[in-house]
Amino acid sequence: MTASQPVQEFFSIGDVCQLTDLKPHVLRYWESQFRFLNPAKNRSGNRVYQRREIELIMLVKHLLYTEKYTIEGARRCIEHYRRTGSLKTEARFALQLETIESLRGELRAILDILEGKSLLEDPSE
Repeated sequence: MTASQPVQEFFSIGDVCQLTDLKPHVLRYWESQFRFLNPAKNRSGNRVYQRREIELIMLVKHLLYTEKYTIEGARRCIEHYRRTGSLKTEARFALQLETIESLRGELRAILDILEGKSLLEDPSE
């Protein structure tokens, strides 16, 4: 019998940047714009994010970048989800969509390599 790997519960801002494909300054700005994005800080004063906060970050990213909401529009949309009790569901759905899109992009890159396309070629050719 093998021991299962522990599940990571807390993430640094660097970890979150890798997971969400966002820059640290974007995360810090969003913290100032969305009151629910308020990660705890460790003894060193570094931000420590939990999984639920990453899901909310992905929801904000989805609303702003995919659905093209303004910050105020995204705030209102998230408040609506909160009032109707669907915030957790919507946040997880946004995370799933982002994961699918990321995998799709990676698969396209693999397919391009298998088809012999150079990474430096102009895609319009």
